[in-house]
Amino acid sequence: MYFPPFINIGYETIMTYEKKKAFFDKVLTIYGRKPVQEALNNDQIRCFKLHLADSNKPAKILNECIQIAEQKGVEIQILNKKQLSFISKNAKQDQGIALDILLEESLSLEEVLQQKKKRLLLLDNVTNPQNIGMIIRTATAGDIDAILIPEKGCAELGPLVIKSSVGAIFHAPIVRVKQAAGAIEAIKAAGIGHKITALALSHDSQNYFSLKQDEPRVFIVGNESEGVSQKVLSISDEKVMIPMNNQVESLNVATSVALIAFATHFTP
Repeated sequence: MYFPPFINIGYETIMTYEKKKAFFDKVLTIYGRKPVQEALNNDQIRCFKLHLADSNKPAKILNECIQIAEQKGVEIQILNKKQLSFISKNAKQDQGIALDILLEESLSLEEVLQQKKKRLLLLDNVTNPQNIGMIIRTATAGDIDAILIPEKGCAELGPLVIKSSVGAIFHAPIVRVKQAAGAIEAIKAAGIGHKITALALSHDSQNYFSLKQDEPRVFIVGNESEGVSQKVLSISDEKVMIPMNNQVESLNVATSVALIAFATHFTP
């Protein structure tokens, strides 16, 4: 994998680790022949390293990927199938190819807190990759300062997410966190004043549209069928619900995010 230049002496060794970590927090590895080809062809995407399995049989699309990578100066690495599967994390679907790309607008949670980002969106066990892609696109288009996506519980940021985001993922303020509850605890510990607001269906929830939208807030949306987990609800400051008519019980999670993302446009 590509490393930016670092100095490895004395105090700089510590800085080297921090810079490496900051760099790799922005790296996303995608896999599959068509997604990799599309990424390589997209001049808006910064590509760093192309990984190929040595067991690949000759194929036109692989030749094209190699040719584009060479033209762009992207490093190419040949690996055995086991090594490639370790990088792709999906041996059944990687098709013998993976590509490291940089999500330039992504942030660390530490950066979000240092910059005092105001309107945060946290996903809790959202497992449908198409929903995550639509959420990323909608939140990026609206008034959401950072999208917190846990590594544990949520669908991976793979080809389906990229496709359903229609490219928005490459410009989205994405923050990868280990898990939702830990992110909430870190935000509370920072003492910036965010209200932890979970979107729920319980009868004791307040009307979402009664909220003051100018307050620092972490909006939490949950699983497609079960909603926000009990663990996360238990450490939230408030529960809100979107009022609905005609015996409709819930909205698609991406639709709910649209109401959250654009609420500041329609509230005083």
